Amino acid sequence: MDITDLAKRLKTGERRALARAITLVESGREDHRQKATELLDTLGQEKQALRIGLSGTPGVGKSTFIESFGCLLTGLGLKVAVLAVDPSSARSGGSILGDKTRMERLSRDPNAFIRPSPSQSALGGVARRTRDAVALCEAAGFDVILIETVGVGQSETMVADMTDLFILLLAPAGGDELQGVKRGIMEMADVILVNKADGDLKATATRTCADYAGALRLLRKRPQDPEDFPKAMTVSALEEEGLQKAWEEMQALADWRRENGHFDTRRADQSRKWFEEEVRLGLLARLERDPEMRARLAALGDRVADGEASVAGAAADMLAALKG
Repeated sequence: MDITDLAKRLKTGERRALARAITLVESGREDHRQKATELLDTLGQEKQALRIGLSGTPGVGKSTFIESFGCLLTGLGLKVAVLAVDPSSARSGGSILGDKTRMERLSRDPNAFIRPSPSQSALGGVARRTRDAVALCEAAGFDVILIETVGVGQSETMVADMTDLFILLLAPAGGDELQGVKRGIMEMADVILVNKADGDLKATATRTCADYAGALRLLRKRPQDPEDFPKAMTVSALEEEGLQKAWEEMQALADWRRENGHFDTRRADQSRKWFEEEVRLGLLARLERDPEMRARLAALGDRVADGEASVAGAAADMLAALKG
């Protein structure tokens, strides 16, 4: 594979080159990892797209929202990339990867690119190489990158560490609205969108939105937010109501953070976190490749399983062996 040629084609916005590049960075093969690193270093960071993370419980309408919202953005002349992370089976390891079929209208839009990826063993609602895929989409010239997480609830905070805005999509009458004061995913959200504000659910969605707005006022003010953020709003992805207003609020928040220096600081902090995470994962991978260390790890694991050693003691022995 000619990395220089792939990078050149990618920068021209060639969709096939982008798809091939994402496949390369998602590969776990050692030779592919080396080429992926070479590709990312070659591309650099010339363009900054607006990165938007989107999370929510299953059934809230994430795919419908992304399709309607994505079509709104492409209608405004923007190029939109959608990175959708599908849950992988704990038994087989497989994923359905059906997001493109659920976004039929957006998938046909020449200014949109949809890429489903399996979560595999990664936690936090995103795949391990999602951040690399974001960098590739930026290099390909996309203006907005939407990252749809697996959708499992309070644990999906990792997406906030790779995006500029974190949007939480909720359903009306979906439970105790005052759970909004809980620490975790609610605390990370920049904008809460109560979806399905249409038909018989419209009044319920309005009440739910008011409850969340009240709950948000109980949270500690964040220095990276203007006075009226985070905020809750109602939208209808089905009837495409409230989407324009939601986009205007997202732009206003992103612009405010840029003007006040929080935007670049946030990205720098995110890069530092992902560097440290990459080092940790690399150390674990090296540990698994070393036959002697792998054998020691298995032996200590057997001792822990048999009750002959404590978890903390066996871990200390393993770490001591690594130092030696």
